[in-house]
Amino acid sequence: MAQTNQIDVAAAIAAGDTSLGIELGSTRIKACLIGPDHEVIATGSHAWENQFVDRLWTYSVEAIWEGVQASVADLLATVERLHGVRPAGFGALGVSAMMHGYLAFDAAGDLLVPFRTWRNTNTERAAAELTEVLGFNFPLRWSASHLYQAILDEEPHVAELGSFTTLAGYVHWKLTGRRVLGVGDASGMFPIDPTTRDYDADMLARFQGLVAARRPGLDVTALLPEVLVAGADAGTLTAEGAALLDPTGTIRPGAAVAPPEGDAGTGMIATNAVAPRTGNISAGTSIFAMVVLEKALESVHEELDIVTTPAGDLVAMVHCNNGASELGTWAGVFTEFAAALGSEFGSDAVFEALFSAALEGEADGGGLLAYNYLSGEPITGLAEGRPLFVRTPGSRLTLANFMRTQLYGAFGTLSLGMKVLHDEGVQLDSMFAHGGMFRTAGVAQRLLAAAIEAPVTVGDTASEGGAWGIAVLAEYLRKGAAVPLDSYLSDEVFAGAALDVAEPDTGDVAGYRAWLEQYEAGLAIERAATEAIH
Repeated sequence: MAQTNQIDVAAAIAAGDTSLGIELGSTRIKACLIGPDHEVIATGSHAWENQFVDRLWTYSVEAIWEGVQASVADLLATVERLHGVRPAGFGALGVSAMMHGYLAFDAAGDLLVPFRTWRNTNTERAAAELTEVLGFNFPLRWSASHLYQAILDEEPHVAELGSFTTLAGYVHWKLTGRRVLGVGDASGMFPIDPTTRDYDADMLARFQGLVAARRPGLDVTALLPEVLVAGADAGTLTAEGAALLDPTGTIRPGAAVAPPEGDAGTGMIATNAVAPRTGNISAGTSIFAMVVLEKALESVHEELDIVTTPAGDLVAMVHCNNGASELGTWAGVFTEFAAALGSEFGSDAVFEALFSAALEGEADGGGLLAYNYLSGEPITGLAEGRPLFVRTPGSRLTLANFMRTQLYGAFGTLSLGMKVLHDEGVQLDSMFAHGGMFRTAGVAQRLLAAAIEAPVTVGDTASEGGAWGIAVLAEYLRKGAAVPLDSYLSDEVFAGAALDVAEPDTGDVAGYRAWLEQYEAGLAIERAATEAIH
């Protein structure tokens, strides 16, 4: 991607010739401003955490808007500091967020119950029944599973339902007044028909039948947000929306707003992985792989979600509830240890030292096992999680083996899901990776290549991730969406981008296979821990 000099950047900012992306991730809300060449002008961020309330994972509405406003304020201040001009508006903007979950509203638009995030696993009965009756894998975290579980449980709020949506859909609605979703995010609410790029009509009719048997008069179709593909008109920033983004009144309304997307879709954008036979892996609090399919899969697999790209093409998604959080916790422990010895290091330095040590570890982890299960993990059949580090008396406990094992543990469940795709005959030409754990060059990338036994590419936008991805979708809208999305990305966004490819190392692959065999056997320990420790 071409560089833009500072004079051009300042002029673009002053003219509003920019696009803003906001992504609400599980631990950080990030704002990213790009110029017309898709280069990052500045970013802003805000840390937040979910809460476990009444045995459900949630974020409060207050926390949502405090975080959005803080990230935008950080962005505006950074732009002014770096470029000498404070943005008064943007050419376009877009919102992305964690997919799935359940935000339910009454007819007046009031929230009926606290936001239920993707992390909750209380929807087993609903997901199982929907999967069986509709012949399509409905994961526990899907919005339809949450809705149907509330109906099965006869929750009082169901009688007042006027609409339900995802986190991105909610924020977009408040910014524009429109209840819409990008097709990629919508595909995590209910199955999408790739020919219509809309909810699957046959499955929706059958779902309506299930609902009507328990809740006569409840119209599911009317509850769902409208589906839009990338580049479609999704509204403009209203005066009320501008005030929500920036209570100081600096940002003016009127910007075009892209269809809101999920973090899976923006991850595909950020890694140029929207064409068939391409894929990407996103590693954060959760970790998931997206593989764009050439055709529908032969069978229904509970390990695989079928979602879509932001353009509406089918994607097989291997989603693991647990990703890099446990790595971050251990890094915190080592940071505290260094401080106790009188040495102060930033988080980047600590991660670099620990990740670099992992490369010196034995290929099979030295007989150590790590389970990063802070929450339940559907792929391995666990309703709850217990983080564990396990070793036998004969194992080799060194820092290098410990860290290699922790990284392996972040990829363990993912590689089990990827095996199902391989058995379906799915072919991959490229697999891109993004997320904070890839900021330390060549470590997580190399070990991931061993775990999935395929080349892994990291690009120069990997650390910006989905916030940059949704900014690109906003810019795609601003420029008229005149060409197909995959062509736009290849020809205009990623042309000349710096890429680093890690091929699977033979020794790493053999070591990881041996480690994974022990990992699968050790899941019995994890199951026992969930039963014994409460």
